[in-house]
Amino acid sequence: MSRYLGPRLKKIRRLGNLPGLYNKKKKIQNDIKNKFYSNKKSQYSIRLEEKQKLRFHYGLTERQLFRYMHIAVKTKGSTSQILLQLLEMRLDNILFRLGMSSTIPGARQLINHRHILVNGGMVDIPSYHCNTKDIISIIKKKKSKILIKNYIELFSYDKFSNNFTINPYQYKGLINKIINSKCIGLKISELLIVEYYSRQI
Repeated sequence: MSRYLGPRLKKIRRLGNLPGLYNKKKKIQNDIKNKFYSNKKSQYSIRLEEKQKLRFHYGLTERQLFRYMHIAVKTKGSTSQILLQLLEMRLDNILFRLGMSSTIPGARQLINHRHILVNGGMVDIPSYHCNTKDIISIIKKKKSKILIKNYIELFSYDKFSNNFTINPYQYKGLINKIINSKCIGLKISELLIVEYYSRQI
């Protein structure tokens, strides 16, 4: 299944708030029909919905999410926590957390257009896995600064003050530690996602 390029509000109305996909402050109301049938969902559909929330928030294809799940299962520790850590340390998500883009698709575009440096080296792969102590910055071009300036000025860093050291004047951020699952701003049940994939892995 390819990456979703359709109307974003359609997915938000169905799945709820997805900050990585659509970050504009707008009240979304579900249709009365959806509310009427919400209590009649099967266990499978509930697990599927949780998985879809995660997939659309991070902007992943089904194959990508399955691959991350496969890695998480083979790694020692809590599978659900490791899965979220793997997704949070993607470069496109780190840019979103640093406030250099309002959404993850926007961050992915910056990376694809070669505006981003990791530890001083050019990286144009959105799925690049970042590590703690990595320094994320932008190339020294006026166009790059203009693209990012408005987002940085409006972004609130209080929520992630312990996770990043940010210098908004130099358009630079240092990763101090992996973001806690409680801070991601997405209401999901990670265990249901693990259960959804349990029969496939």
